[in-house]
Amino acid sequence: MTDAPDGDEYPTAYVAIEGGRVVEARTRAPGRARGELVFTTAYTGYEESLTDPSYEEQILTFSYPLIGNYGVREERFESDRVHPRAAVAREFTDDVAEWLADEGVPAVDHLDTRDLVTGIREEGAMECGIAAGPDATPEAAREELAQCVAMSDHTDIGSQVSVPGRATHNGDGDGPRVALIDCGAKESIVSSLLERDAVVDVLPYDATVADIEHVDPDVLFISNGPGDPENFEAAAELVEEYVGETPIAGICLGQQVVANALGGSTEKMEFGHRGVNQPVRDLRTNRVVMTTQNHGYTVAEPGDQLEVTQINVNDDTPEGLESDDLDIITRQYHPEANPGPNDSLDFFDDVLALAGYETDAGDTGATKAPTN
Repeated sequence: MTDAPDGDEYPTAYVAIEGGRVVEARTRAPGRARGELVFTTAYTGYEESLTDPSYEEQILTFSYPLIGNYGVREERFESDRVHPRAAVAREFTDDVAEWLADEGVPAVDHLDTRDLVTGIREEGAMECGIAAGPDATPEAAREELAQCVAMSDHTDIGSQVSVPGRATHNGDGDGPRVALIDCGAKESIVSSLLERDAVVDVLPYDATVADIEHVDPDVLFISNGPGDPENFEAAAELVEEYVGETPIAGICLGQQVVANALGGSTEKMEFGHRGVNQPVRDLRTNRVVMTTQNHGYTVAEPGDQLEVTQINVNDDTPEGLESDDLDIITRQYHPEANPGPNDSLDFFDDVLALAGYETDAGDTGATKAPTN
């Protein structure tokens, strides 16, 4: 037990980590959870991270020591709920702890997160079990760990994060029509397109060719999302069907799905890229931008139809794929950011340009580009 501000005591929590170690912590939100233990290096944006669907089936550790120092505001959320199975920090403020408790998501703090992050960097993302609350025991945490499922084995993870049916935004608009395949899309992706006057049809992760034909989009856009891209077969089939016919874009998991569909391959990374400080270099311009990222898989080989146009400065993994002939543009990072940096917001202008639209730098509204 540890002292709480009101004189009561917080129950001890237990974190069981792959390899046999059990770490004691402090309960801030009770419950039991299991998942892949990952970390983010972001100093800010805890609300956005905790509501990012790409963290589904994972336990999120914050490397920054104090989480919650500017409160909790719903307008910053990237979805309608918290997605990590549990949250870990050196210290959570009461605002965040109460939010997570209300969401039914276990939260633990007062443990050495530097040690956890170092372990993940050295050994890779690990399976983890957490038991928090008055009745928590080391054995309960080990039981959760024993029931963990590898991320690649969550074969239908898309159903946990996708819309159940089509949702149209700005339906009366006259801008480009984007079919956004929701594999776990952040709200900021939709907002970034709407700010440019696009009509956005958000479709389920398992949308069919018939669904796309009904929408008749100017752009097919594959979103970010959790898990192994090889498990998003329906989205890959759409890419195969429409390549060369309709412009195609993708973010994060979307880049991986596009690569797999066009003869490339993907692989799981040791510990992934998660944070808001990942440097990316454009191979065409040599310009370096800082980016927001959250992914545990990457493109291993892009295939013969796609060109690698951007790479991660730290490890040379592909950050951008393009095909001028096929009208394809994808990014491994999150151009919509939220939290920032906002170095790459022009990606959305480039996407709409594939469909023959251009946006005025002084006006976010999209206008039809002149044709020769």
